[in-house]
Amino acid sequence: MAAVVTDQFRISNAGNFVDSVLDTDNSYYVFLGLPNPANPASGFGRTTTDSKWDENIPDPTDNLQYSSHYRDTAMFGKKITSANIRRLIRKVSWTTNTRYDMYRHDYSSYNLAPNSQLSRLYDSNYYVINSDYRVYVCIHNGSSGSNLKGNLSKDEPTFTDLEPSAAGTSGDGFVWKYLFTVPPSDIIKFDSTDYVVVPNDWATSTDTQVQNVRESGDSDINLNQLKTVYISNAGTGYQDGVVSILGDGTGGKVSIVTDNTGAITDAVITAGGSGYTYAIVDLGSVQPSGSIADPAELIPIIPPSRGHGYNIYSELGTDKVLVYARFDDSTKDFPVDTKFSQVGIIRNPTTFSSTTTIFTGSEYSSAYDNVSDTRVTVGANRLFRITLTVPAVDFDGLDDADSQYYFSLVQGPASSDTQVAQWYFGSPEESTGGMKVAGGDYSVLLQSSTGITSQVYTVFMVRVANTNSVGYQVYASSTAKIQLTAEDCGSY
Repeated sequence: MAAVVTDQFRISNAGNFVDSVLDTDNSYYVFLGLPNPANPASGFGRTTTDSKWDENIPDPTDNLQYSSHYRDTAMFGKKITSANIRRLIRKVSWTTNTRYDMYRHDYSSYNLAPNSQLSRLYDSNYYVINSDYRVYVCIHNGSSGSNLKGNLSKDEPTFTDLEPSAAGTSGDGFVWKYLFTVPPSDIIKFDSTDYVVVPNDWATSTDTQVQNVRESGDSDINLNQLKTVYISNAGTGYQDGVVSILGDGTGGKVSIVTDNTGAITDAVITAGGSGYTYAIVDLGSVQPSGSIADPAELIPIIPPSRGHGYNIYSELGTDKVLVYARFDDSTKDFPVDTKFSQVGIIRNPTTFSSTTTIFTGSEYSSAYDNVSDTRVTVGANRLFRITLTVPAVDFDGLDDADSQYYFSLVQGPASSDTQVAQWYFGSPEESTGGMKVAGGDYSVLLQSSTGITSQVYTVFMVRVANTNSVGYQVYASSTAKIQLTAEDCGSY
């Protein structure tokens, strides 16, 4: 038997993912891994049989073994916050003299959207974004059984009124419903040629604009669900009048307008009612008596949910999600001169020293924890010793034998502060593209002539590289972090 993954299931999945990211009990990160794709044999988790990843992209691997592998190869991560995740819809920009499909709830393989000739509502061009980044859904395009494709749109919608209306005075027959405006911050961060981002938390947002649109579309309160009746066949012999809309909802009424032959020329909703999932127009009181040679056919268009604007995720088909993350020289340990061949999203990574404690910081680096600090307070004419305790560590992913590494001890919190000591600990092994550092202590004896109070000393791991250098990856063989300690060593 045939099976289908429905549009609403996809929309629900996208929504569930966004909700999970925004759940304060979770921590989601965009990560980068597998550096230096041009030389994959030098990277952790790859073999010499791998082709160059930047030239010959391998097939993706999806199995239980790889689910552990990517956690090992992930190097840098940025936390996904509410400011960096949005649902998406296709970008359909309004242009003059263009035919757009109208919103209909019944497009299918048996009833294609007339202009796009597609069976899915969400694939058809039934909404637009204007030049001011305002999004509108087309309630009517002037189409009917005698004008299947509707009219050319001549007036760009620009209004922000809550009720559907025409966009101008050309008489193009289009009726638009304003939904939302993409804010400038989202334009800067998310704008693309293919997609438009949709606001988060539509159902609960307290943003005035969102709240007004949402509440005006709640037909349970406003009794305004139905907005359009499509004239599939105008018929003959009918008369003007107001008739009821029947179905599983209540309260819908439509005003019938006819010409001198009794053909229905207009059907205007006078009461939208509520609760409809199917509906028919009861023409009994305005139809000709006796047999009807040319019966009219009117189709009430059922909006999504409680009405247009109440649930824009269902209305616009937000089955895709966009996540934004920026990695640059402000990112912890990030080498800007390196290529990466793996990008992904990880949920609830654990901290360096635990398998159960979820990491919650704004960013992470699986490079060696190369920054530590201590505060020193000693009197005048005193000696003090600062000791750096380093666990064993493997450096991997290096293919430049001229790179060297050292620990730099500075007086202050920043790497640019005055250096008081440095300890070199080697360069990568050219044959393997890796380097091992044995654990141990590094120390320096310092003196204070006038005394110091809560002076910060910080140690950084520094890379010295020539112009051909590339990024590095670090894997600690101990769960211990770098530790920096200070002790008073007496008078001098």
